[in-house]
Amino acid sequence: MFDRLRLEVYVVTSAAFRSGRDHRDVTTAAIAGGATAVQLRAPELPDDELLVVAAEIADACHPAGVLFIVNDRVGVAIASGADGVHVGQDDDPVSVRRRLGPDRVLGVSVGTLTHVHQAELAGADYLGVTVWATPTKPDAVPRGLEAFRDIAMSTTLPVVGIGGIFASNGTLVLEAGAAGLAVISAVAAAPDPVAATRELAGVVQRFRSREEVPS
Repeated sequence: MFDRLRLEVYVVTSAAFRSGRDHRDVTTAAIAGGATAVQLRAPELPDDELLVVAAEIADACHPAGVLFIVNDRVGVAIASGADGVHVGQDDDPVSVRRRLGPDRVLGVSVGTLTHVHQAELAGADYLGVTVWATPTKPDAVPRGLEAFRDIAMSTTLPVVGIGGIFASNGTLVLEAGAAGLAVISAVAAAPDPVAATRELAGVVQRFRSREEVPS
């Protein structure tokens, strides 16, 4: 059974925001700040260069107990020793699961209940839903909190919110049923990415503590 707690603070890397800060730097900061998961998202890198970076990030994440996911590139995920891969709505999750095998983690981006059903049948371990519009992924269709809540309630799989999420609005996403908060610019573009990750972790911890208090 996949541990949904591994998704609570989910940092997606980017090297596009601050000069001199690369995917390794974002990963190091995320781990230091208390991230529970890191996704390497580097569409700008060819597979051979991505594999080198992925292997280094795997070596950093595994001793820290941080889930390491590679975006889209299944072959790189397998070759680097990553824990799994995250794919989009246009990918075939069935074929991805077949390539990954049963032991690696499969995350799938979804936007409709039909997508949810397809991902479940394919053996996905978790789902990702774009909540708000974000310039980081302009092609992603924002679903809003109500649609996010509908998706989260429709499945037993953990659902992670992404898109326009910061510490300031993360509680709203958790209240809508999110298992975790996935962010790109909130950490990768932050002046202090360690502090930014720590702030997100605090949002999650306070929300979980509130859930545990008897009414």
